[in-house]
Amino acid sequence: MSRLHPLQSSLLPPHAGGGRLRVATYNIHKGVRGVGPGKRLEIHNLVPAIESFDADLVFLQEVRLYHTREARRFQRTSFGWPVEGQADFLAPQGFEAAYRTNAVTRHGEHGNALLSRWPIGDVLHHDVSDHRFEQRGLLHVPVRWQGLPVHAIVVHFGLVHASRVRQVQRLADFIAREVPRGERLVVAGDFNDWNEKLDEPMAELGLVRAADPATARSRSATFPSIAPVFALDRFYLRGLACQTTMVPRGTTWARMSDHLPLVAELVAA
Repeated sequence: MSRLHPLQSSLLPPHAGGGRLRVATYNIHKGVRGVGPGKRLEIHNLVPAIESFDADLVFLQEVRLYHTREARRFQRTSFGWPVEGQADFLAPQGFEAAYRTNAVTRHGEHGNALLSRWPIGDVLHHDVSDHRFEQRGLLHVPVRWQGLPVHAIVVHFGLVHASRVRQVQRLADFIAREVPRGERLVVAGDFNDWNEKLDEPMAELGLVRAADPATARSRSATFPSIAPVFALDRFYLRGLACQTTMVPRGTTWARMSDHLPLVAELVAA
């Protein structure tokens, strides 16, 4: 397997720095694509992909700590299964990684992660599973950004709309309990909101969906990666405003996961 170069497919502008907080959300599909004999390991290509975001915070879904069957399958490839968990493996140099398991399966598990350029505080995980067939959770990571507290919550909601509505309510209860009023908050991840019905209930929590002010559009399609139609991956904000949104595109990105990443630059509101 040869390494791919995401920057050749889609060049993101340099991080402006200063008072801007660059964030990215990405469902990495457990670092593997394909089925059967054609299954391939993409976790090594995701390393330069995530570095190319030049983000302060990277919200990741479908991340593995371990999977015994996949580790055996790919141990003899030229770039084998990483020894460490995928969150630590993907973290750019100097970043901290926070990870918690959502789902336990026969051969392993997977969950949500946050990679942070800035110091992080105590990490919390909250189970928001709606039924036994889908194990879902929230990952809460407080971050100290330029001396200011920012709360990052990574989510991966259910496949059924009724489940997602109940998960929004559990998110509301968690925020009321764990996130101090008035402190900045970013809720990001794969919302699986195919029908675009979650903006209103999220707004009732005081969370506004990130939109590019140049286009006044919040709907940035990220799924499926080969020909994106659905805006499943999002940021919802409190105390922050969106300046730009970007969706890297190209054959390299389509290869690495079934989702495309979403990148945004935020400023204090």
